[in-house]
Amino acid sequence: MHLAGLHVHPLKSGAVRRVTSAAVLPHGLADDRSWMVVDGDGVLVSAREARTLFRVVADTATTDPTVASGLRLRFPGHDDLVLSEPQGTPVPVRLFSLDLAGVPAGPEADAWLRHVLGREDVRLVWCDDPTRRSLQPGHSEPGDHAAFPDAFPVTVATTASLRRLNDWIAERAVERGEEPPAPLPIERFRPNLVVDGAEPFAEDDWQSLTVGDVTFRRGKPVARCWMTTIHPETLETAPEPIRTLARHRRSADGTTLFAVHLVPVSTGTVRVGDPVSVG
Repeated sequence: MHLAGLHVHPLKSGAVRRVTSAAVLPHGLADDRSWMVVDGDGVLVSAREARTLFRVVADTATTDPTVASGLRLRFPGHDDLVLSEPQGTPVPVRLFSLDLAGVPAGPEADAWLRHVLGREDVRLVWCDDPTRRSLQPGHSEPGDHAAFPDAFPVTVATTASLRRLNDWIAERAVERGEEPPAPLPIERFRPNLVVDGAEPFAEDDWQSLTVGDVTFRRGKPVARCWMTTIHPETLETAPEPIRTLARHRRSADGTTLFAVHLVPVSTGTVRVGDPVSVG
């Protein structure tokens, strides 16, 4: 097995940024989901509420070495916005049921996002200290932490599982007398690590994963929501993949599963092409 793809998402719900290498820190891949959009009450605004976020391109030095500042935001028809990592006092923010904190990026960033998203209440915040956040009890250890991902620092998916899912989707379409849709890309599931060479859904049983010299341990399977049904460019929705996951990958509690969450055990650099071993 080897690492076939590597993705970083500097802005939560922003465009997927494909990279060839990334530093792995205790809280996940460097710069991954370290910035987040919130509303006037400090509550997460994701692509669930503002689909246009999928088309906002956020880059850091990790995703584009030409970026010398903390963050660069791009969107078609708008001037680029270049920001430094803010130095102010953290303010309360809420990510689902979690009470966290983030440093406001400032009025210039807020105005840019409000224009792009067409909302007057949004603000941009940065996670200055991921250690403030602990992870889900029962699936983590004391000291585990993360910035602004939904649940765990890192997510791994496999090309074999995606192929099997796309086969199921095509078969289901034929059964229903529908034209089979184009195969879904792995980016629809926003994994950090993409592994090639495994059997379909072998990741369900992995307890640890080593990529090159960096080791991760299992967190829990990833429960999928309807965000996976949004096309990241057209922003239109379709029944898949949730319809097919509900048929083949439904858990005992009714959630649909694809990919697995991980927690870094060691730090270092991972690179596309690195060998992968599991335990």
